[in-house]
Amino acid sequence: MNAIINGKIIIGNTLVNDRVLIFKDKIIDIIPKNEISKYAIQYFYDAQGHYVSPGFIDIHTHGAMGHDFMDGEGEGIKVIAKSFATHGVTGFLPTTMTMDIGTIEKSLYNIQKSLVSGGSKILGCHLEGPFISPLNAGAQNTSFIQKPDFQLLENFKELIKLVTIAPELADAEDFIRKCINYDIVVAIGHSCGTYEDAINAIRIGARSISHTFNAMTPLNHRKPGIVGAAMDRDEVFCELIADNIHVHPAIQRILLQIKGIEKVILVTDSMRACGMENGVYDLGGQKVVVEKNSARLENGTLAGSILSINNALKNFKTNTGISIVEAVKTVTENPAKLLKMGDTIGSIRIGNNSDFVIHDEEFSILFTFINGKLVYRSGNL
Repeated sequence: MNAIINGKIIIGNTLVNDRVLIFKDKIIDIIPKNEISKYAIQYFYDAQGHYVSPGFIDIHTHGAMGHDFMDGEGEGIKVIAKSFATHGVTGFLPTTMTMDIGTIEKSLYNIQKSLVSGGSKILGCHLEGPFISPLNAGAQNTSFIQKPDFQLLENFKELIKLVTIAPELADAEDFIRKCINYDIVVAIGHSCGTYEDAINAIRIGARSISHTFNAMTPLNHRKPGIVGAAMDRDEVFCELIADNIHVHPAIQRILLQIKGIEKVILVTDSMRACGMENGVYDLGGQKVVVEKNSARLENGTLAGSILSINNALKNFKTNTGISIVEAVKTVTENPAKLLKMGDTIGSIRIGNNSDFVIHDEEFSILFTFINGKLVYRSGNL
């Protein structure tokens, strides 16, 4: 077994400075330094005063490093997963796009069979579309939008952990109920739905809002819209793309004040250009131009992002003034709770998987551990 010493360990809402983290594939113990002799330690990692955080989780990402999960090829997934580990991501949900059913199924089959070694873990899949509104599709291809039909998910109901849907669509209620019966989390997004549509979906069991504020009906004092419903219901988590392009910093602060740190989940919504140079790429079969730190369709519509999760953390902490401990919640404990995986990931506690990162105050990643194995290092700890 191994140990991390001299680290500021983030345990729940607390920062612990005087403990040693003992681990194999799972966390064995968290003890005072003078009790190390209880264990036969093979390797010591000296955190040198840096932060030891639960591994980061990204529940909404389409790709990176020139690859997209819709490409349907395993090598691309490995490249993406290894790249994510450098940003502190220990688990993620590959996210699909609105395309023809054959392409979506090919992507899902490929995700299902992919075994990533030396990179972030696949926790399941996020199906974003094709059950969305053609009037608020964002960068999704409207030609392939379909009405909600759970039969299209039948062969992948164990893989799919999260589905984004427009709640105003016909048959949406029945679809949401079936998802919930199979423990698939339902998110509201890419929708022209009213406040009432969203509230009804939440009452049925929807529990998340996809990239809050983007591609949905906005808050209005007479028509509260989906944003209003998200702010009105405590049980709903709100995804947030904190690249300061999708959502203004002031709105990020307002969302935090209303929802509280327990219900904000930072996501990247990254596309294949993440980690690449400026240029022309594609997303869901559509041309995307990457320049000035953003990715857009030719008509100017934002097309995902080129954001990394650790930069999202840095931005959100800077914009809101919260502590590092609070910021980390938005990419660890909160997404784990939404996905009902908090008993294995998302926090540093005895018995949980040994998924954690060592980072500095700016969220630069020094070490990434997944299931107790060191998969990334930057520096000389």
